[in-house]
Amino acid sequence: MKRKRTPARYAAFLIAALAFAIVVYAPLKESFLTAGQAHLTETGRTALGILAFCLVLWILEPIPFHITGFLGILLMFFLRVESFADLIKQGFGNETIVFFIGVLSISAMVTKTGLGRRICICMLAKTGNDTHKIILGFLLIGAFLAMWMTEMAAAAILMPLGVTILQQEGVQPKESRLGKALMIACAWGPVIGGMGTPAGAGANPLAIGFLKDIAGISVTFSQWMVYGVPASLSLILPSWLMLLIFFPPEKRYLKKTKEEMEQEAEKLPPISRDERNTLCIFAVTIILWIMSGWIGKKSGLPISTSIPALISLCLLFMPGVTSISWKEVQRTISWDGILLIACGISLGLAVYDTGAAGWLALLLLNGIAKAPIILRIFMIILIVSILKIGLSSNTVTASIIVPVMIVLADTYGLPIMGIAMPACLTLSLAFILVTSSPTNVIPYSAGYFTIGDMAKAGIVLTLVSCVILSFVFYFTGMVTGIYI
Repeated sequence: MKRKRTPARYAAFLIAALAFAIVVYAPLKESFLTAGQAHLTETGRTALGILAFCLVLWILEPIPFHITGFLGILLMFFLRVESFADLIKQGFGNETIVFFIGVLSISAMVTKTGLGRRICICMLAKTGNDTHKIILGFLLIGAFLAMWMTEMAAAAILMPLGVTILQQEGVQPKESRLGKALMIACAWGPVIGGMGTPAGAGANPLAIGFLKDIAGISVTFSQWMVYGVPASLSLILPSWLMLLIFFPPEKRYLKKTKEEMEQEAEKLPPISRDERNTLCIFAVTIILWIMSGWIGKKSGLPISTSIPALISLCLLFMPGVTSISWKEVQRTISWDGILLIACGISLGLAVYDTGAAGWLALLLLNGIAKAPIILRIFMIILIVSILKIGLSSNTVTASIIVPVMIVLADTYGLPIMGIAMPACLTLSLAFILVTSSPTNVIPYSAGYFTIGDMAKAGIVLTLVSCVILSFVFYFTGMVTGIYI
C-alpha cells in the first residue's frame, strides 16, 4: 500500500484536533448534556474528545493503530482524565494481554512447524476436485482453525494453499470467478470462525475483560462457546451460497483428480517431533479451555481463559519440546496488535469511569432497550456491523461499544449478557471491507479479487447475517436463560 505523504498525515492530525475541540468545547445546552439520570461532566466530555481524536487517527491512519492508542493514553493523563498509574494498570496490567500473547505464540508455532499446512492438505483431500466443495472446504477449515489459533493465522495458512490450486489451474487473477470465490473464502472462513471462541479474535478477550472489569461477570471459555460456536456454524452455508451466487466458478472440476489429491496427502512426510509435540500441547490447551469451569469448581481455583494459554506457552518452550526458538516465534507475533488491545482496554475503561459511556448509551441507544427481544438483538448486531465499516478495527470497535452496552443493560435493568454478547460476537465479523480486518488483507494480497468484489458480496452477507444471528442468539439465549 502506498504510504501517505507527510503533509496529508499532518492534515489528519488537524482534523483529529478539530474533532477533539468540537466535542470538548462546543457550547451545548444543559438539557442535551443530561440524558435520563446520566450527566456528561467536563471530565466525561474530555474523555469523549480524546476518543474522537483517536477515532479520526484510527480511521485516517497517519500513524500506526497502536501508536494512536498510546497517544490517547497520554492525552488522558495530561488532561487529567485518569492518573497514569491507573491507565497503565487498566490496560497493561490486564490478563487479556497474557491470553493474547499465549494464543499468538501457539498460532505461530502451529504455522512454523508445518502442522497447520498438514491439517489443511489432509482435510482438502476429503473434498475431492469439485470446486463447489473445495470452496466450502476452505470455509470450514478456515473457521475451524480460527477458533483455536486466531483469524490471521488461519488465513495465512489457507492463502498459499489456495494460490497453489489456482496457479495449477492457470486461472487469471481478478478475472477468474473461481479465484475470487476461493480467495474470499480464505478470508470469510477465518472471520466466521473467529467469533466461535475467545481465542479466535483479538476483540474477544478484550470484550471478556470489559465484562469482568465493568460488570463483574466472568465468562469462561466454554460459556463463550455456547454462544459463539452456534453463531459460527450458522454462517458457513450462507457465506458459501453467497460466494457461489456472486462468483459461480467457471469450471466445476479441477484438472487434478480426487485420487491425485488423496495421493498428495499420503505423500506428506511423516509427522515430525515438532509437529507432534505442538499438536499434543495444542490439544491439551483446547481441553483445558473447554473444561476450565469444571476444573475451577473442583479445585477451588478460578481458571480464567488466560491460564491455559500461559501454560501452553510455557510448555512449548520447555527444553527439548521443539527445535523452534522464541526468537523465531516472536518475529511472527503481531506485537502491534497486542499494544492496540492494551490501549483499547485503557481507553474503554476510561470512557466508562468518567460516565461518558453511560451518557452515550442513554443518548444513542434508548430505543433499543424498549424494543422486543428479537428486534433488540437485531438492532445491536446491525449497529455493531455498521460501526465496523467506519472504524476498521475489531479492537477499536470493542473499546467503544462493549462498555456502552454494559451501561445500557445496567441502566434499564436488562440482562447484561443478553445485551453484551450479541455485540461481543459481532465484533469480529468483517465481510465488507478488506481494510476492516488484517485477516481480509492476507488473501487480498494474493491479487485474485478487488476491494469491490468483496464489498458487493459482503454487503448482502452482512444483512443476511444480521437476520440469522438474531434468531441464533435469541434461541441460544432462551435455552441458557439470559432472555427469560
